[in-house]
Amino acid sequence: MQKRILVVDDDDMNLMRTKLILKEEYDVLLADSGVRALQILKNQEVDLVLLDIDMPMMNGMETFERMKEFAAKVPVIFLTASGEVDDVVNALLLGAVNYLKKPFLPHELMKRVAQELEKK
Repeated sequence: MQKRILVVDDDDMNLMRTKLILKEEYDVLLADSGVRALQILKNQEVDLVLLDIDMPMMNGMETFERMKEFAAKVPVIFLTASGEVDDVVNALLLGAVNYLKKPFLPHELMKRVAQELEKK
């Protein structure tokens, strides 16, 4: 059975691009907000989350904090366009397993995802 990855990003172009990269190897679910991501995580089994940090209403950090209440074992790789050191450090301190700066190369995304799923 394919591993299931939830991609969370408020930018439709980023969602589509990431799905295109991952869909051959993985079952990919998409969420355009933190609220939608939490709904999916409550109702479906997910093996890994790719989570954008900078989103309106509920940012990636807040989504990650809320996720811990019921999906604490699901690893999270943060996606960040800013590359701000503080964002990355905070994400890792909160328990993220990795991060990737956008725009990322397809092979880099595949490598990071495979590394995390091998640990499961």
